[in-house]
Amino acid sequence: MMIQERLKQARKAKGISMTFMAEKLGYKSASGYANIESGHTKLSLEAAKHIAEILDVELDELFFKEKLHV
Repeated sequence: MMIQERLKQARKAKGISMTFMAEKLGYKSASGYANIESGHTKLSLEAAKHIAEILDVELDELFFKEKLHV
């Protein structure tokens, strides 16, 4: 599953709207976050961490194919 699909699935599973995500990430409209889910915007590590926090999931669960072992 691609990152964009995992993001969308995790967001919908929590019942969170794109508008809510956009607001939490500091975007002025939902399209700012929609561009992330569609793959048009590349994320910084900090933004990726923030998204994982908002969705209450592990960073590696969303952004990596396999679980990281640290």
